[in-house]
Amino acid sequence: MKKLIIILSLAVSAFVAEAQNIDASTFDFWEGTWELRWTDANGQAGSGTNVINRISGGKVLHENFSATKGQLAGFQGTSISVFNPNTSTWHQTWMDNQGGNLIFTGSVEGDRKIFSTASQTINGQTTQSRMVFYNFTEDSFTWDWERTTDGGKTWTLNWRIFYKRIK
Repeated sequence: MKKLIIILSLAVSAFVAEAQNIDASTFDFWEGTWELRWTDANGQAGSGTNVINRISGGKVLHENFSATKGQLAGFQGTSISVFNPNTSTWHQTWMDNQGGNLIFTGSVEGDRKIFSTASQTINGQTTQSRMVFYNFTEDSFTWDWERTTDGGKTWTLNWRIFYKRIK
């Protein structure tokens, strides 16, 4: 019985992943060296770089983010993203120089690729965050950091970054 449940679970995971078009190449667009530009909540321009490359035999995406100008100058972070072929699921772990540590799960909604956190309760309020990648061209895309406090019915934009590939 246990084997049957495991087989059914894997089959359902594969079906859901196929329906969402999730596979090991879902986040390939992100690989590269990027120039970043944004405007913060106070209207100040900011910029930085993000270098995403494959490590561990090409199976893992390694991100190195650095804010170089604006209020966030000096903010740095890194992430490790990996596709689990047994569950057809992307996972990401983010860590930064301000003590941040976030865990994400990947998904696809239409032409948007998303990494979302699980819901968590902070100061009595349940919240969830996500990164949304969209507006893809060969050399650019847009990245939004969003948050919800109503279980995903509505999302609030906290930060939008415009990515441009450095050749």
